[in-house]
Amino acid sequence: MKRALTLVCLLLLLFNATAQDSTAAEEPWKKGGVFGINFSQTFLDNWQGGGQSAINGTVLFTAFANYKKDKWTWDNTLDAAYGISRIGEKGLVQKTDDRIEINSKLGHTTPVVNTFWTAMFTFRTQWDAGYDYAASPSPLISDPFAPAYVIAGLGIDYKPSDKFSAYISPITSKTTMVDNQRLADAGAFGVVEATYDDMGMKLTDGETIRYEVGGFLKLQYTTQVVKNVKLNTRIDLFSNYLNNPQNIDINWETLIAMKINSWLSTSITTHLVYDDDITFAVDRDGDGSDDGRGPRTQFKEVFALGLQFQL
Repeated sequence: MKRALTLVCLLLLLFNATAQDSTAAEEPWKKGGVFGINFSQTFLDNWQGGGQSAINGTVLFTAFANYKKDKWTWDNTLDAAYGISRIGEKGLVQKTDDRIEINSKLGHTTPVVNTFWTAMFTFRTQWDAGYDYAASPSPLISDPFAPAYVIAGLGIDYKPSDKFSAYISPITSKTTMVDNQRLADAGAFGVVEATYDDMGMKLTDGETIRYEVGGFLKLQYTTQVVKNVKLNTRIDLFSNYLNNPQNIDINWETLIAMKINSWLSTSITTHLVYDDDITFAVDRDGDGSDDGRGPRTQFKEVFALGLQFQL
């Protein structure tokens, strides 16, 4: 938690150091951001209804820096979050939220109104190690840069207004990095797993990088639903031309932010992921025991109430 807070604070200081107030109408840059701290606590003592005491905390940081002048546009966003929960008298600490995502799009106008030739870049990873808390002992299932995703492509961006954009790229590269040899050896996140002999001795290490080439579509919509309620939703779709192109990778995030006053806010975030290369243990014959592996839809929902600081 200390490491995550330090990194978020450094990002906050960096953003403030580069931000400037826009006073002139011709100012090409628009910048802003939100820094939030959410906290909840439950204390139980001889509580007949059952349960455990718990402390939950989440740090959120979102920033944007967009440039528009003459025929050029450059849109940049940074989204970061980290959350933990301390449960019970033994102080079991579990991670509840963890993400870093950077998006950048550089565009130049085309002859068609509201469309831009665009180069796109996305980077996504996490701050801390992740464990399967449902198992005992809890095995490591993810780590910083394990995975990390880098998506880059060339395409056309359609932006009829500040609320909506649709980016499509027929040629996009997707790189998956697994910077943890144990996870790479297990073939996590779609990389080629290690090979072993009949005695269980490792012959070759698992690969730590996986390359894909395919088509990419990004849709983004932002609006003020009612006063003090803002909706932001973004969905990324990727089809790998080289392997099962009919199985579309989906990354869909939605944020509903509700402002209570100048300091307090509440938000609901959802995150849906489907990646054909990320597999889970499954019970194929329904006998109650896992007998194979396969892809599954991943879903996360976070409700938060706490302090919010506008930048």
